[in-house]
Amino acid sequence: MIPQIKKILYATDLSKNSSYAFLYATDMAKRRDAKIVILHAIEPIPTYAEAYTGITDKIKQKQQEESIELIKKNLQEFCKKAEAQIGSPCIELVSKILVSRGHPPEEILNAAEKEGCDVIVLGSHGKGFLAHTFLGSVSSSVLHRTRKPVFIIPLPSEEIGIDWDRI
Repeated sequence: MIPQIKKILYATDLSKNSSYAFLYATDMAKRRDAKIVILHAIEPIPTYAEAYTGITDKIKQKQQEESIELIKKNLQEFCKKAEAQIGSPCIELVSKILVSRGHPPEEILNAAEKEGCDVIVLGSHGKGFLAHTFLGSVSSSVLHRTRKPVFIIPLPSEEIGIDWDRI
C-alpha cells in the first residue's frame, strides 16, 4: 500500500529551476489534496566573517523576516502567473513558509521531520564536479540521507515560460 501524501516539503533557493519544481509540487498537492510547506535555507555566514562584518543577531533576524516577506510576495506573484498552467489558486495549497539559517541539506531534512512531511520536492541544478554534475550537491545529499520519497526535478530542455527569479 502506498502511503498517503498529505504534506509536501518544497525546498527552494528561489532560482529558475525552483519555479519549475514548484509546478510539480502544486500539481502533486492538488491531486492528493495535500498542503505544501515551503522552505528556503540561507547558508550561514562563517563566525569569523561575522566578526569582521559586524553582523548581529538582530540583523540576522531582520534578514530572515525580510526573506519571508520576499518569498510571500514572490509566491503571490508566481501563483498568479502559474494559475494559467495549473488552474485553481496555488496560494491556497501553501500551509507554511519557513526560512531557516543553516546548511541546506540539513535544514531540508530537519524541516521534513519537524513538519511531518510525507515527501520532499526540490529542483536540481547540476552544479559541481563529476558526482554532482547531474544531480546537484544539495539534492544528492538529501536523496541519500532520507527515508522519505524525494522528487528531484531537473530543468527542462525548453523554456517553461514562468520564472520565479524574474518576478
